[in-house]
Amino acid sequence: MFKLSLNQLIEDCKNDNTKAQGELYKLYSGKLFAICLKYSRNYAEAQDNLQDAFLTIFKKIEQYKNKGSFEGWIKRITVNTVLQRYRNEKVFDIINENTIEDVEVEVDEDELSIDYLLKIIQELPDRYRLIFNLYVLDGYSHKDIAKMLDINIGTSKSNLARARQILKKTIEDYKTTQRSQSL
Repeated sequence: MFKLSLNQLIEDCKNDNTKAQGELYKLYSGKLFAICLKYSRNYAEAQDNLQDAFLTIFKKIEQYKNKGSFEGWIKRITVNTVLQRYRNEKVFDIINENTIEDVEVEVDEDELSIDYLLKIIQELPDRYRLIFNLYVLDGYSHKDIAKMLDINIGTSKSNLARARQILKKTIEDYKTTQRSQSL
């Protein structure tokens, strides 16, 4: 079987061609699943979010006008699909910014595996995990995050600071446990 160009694949998806949709899924599901996993509480929720993202992509693919990166377009849809789960839940705490001390989390790649880091990020409460990922891992500004999640900038900043505090303590506890086990 010959491979279709990406533009032809997109056009076929716009015409509700299920084979083309399957090919597009195969082509991008790995990258989009990584995004879903980053923002989800666990693997099963990430799988659900991936399916929801693809449903949205196929529903909105007519809106893609071949301007800009298609991959960037579907990544934005995926992030927005996952965030939509949390927008209507009141998961964000408004914390007095003056009481939060910003914390740097230092990670020694030799001591902590990527799997462990992903695990502890996934274990953060929703409000902290979402903002940590958007700010630290994806590079969004607090202004952008506030707009995406319909919260104020101070809430974004305070939830990021709290996420960093939790991660720092979790990593310190892990290192202490590892040191005591090696004695």
